[in-house]
Amino acid sequence: MTVIIDHQFSATADRLWKILGTPDRVDWVPGVKRCVLEGDVRSLTLPGAGDIKERILLHSNEHRIIEYSCFDAPGPLQSHHARMEIIPNTAGCQLLWQAEVTPVEIESFIRRSMESCLPRLEQLLL
Repeated sequence: MTVIIDHQFSATADRLWKILGTPDRVDWVPGVKRCVLEGDVRSLTLPGAGDIKERILLHSNEHRIIEYSCFDAPGPLQSHHARMEIIPNTAGCQLLWQAEVTPVEIESFIRRSMESCLPRLEQLLL
């Protein structure tokens, strides 16, 4: 199942990338209690999801793209691969955020989690 977030920000692409392009910066993710980055592994503690580990697969400052995959999580998650790309435009920038997840039963949880980040990002960009 693919979850797609396509959101327009009035801020510049560089300002948004300063937040999203810093893998251990998670103040834009509501409820994260802890984040530790060791090499390409990001360990997070999230309420409702518990402790998870993600691998940073791609980090391109030039193209403002980050890809990551959750490889250790409690519950029914079987696979997860996400990609965030920030595209500059005349109104600011567009965030394209896609996550491929299985099983389909967790799609609504993943979608709500992703969508809950948008208001916090908007606040940080003020």
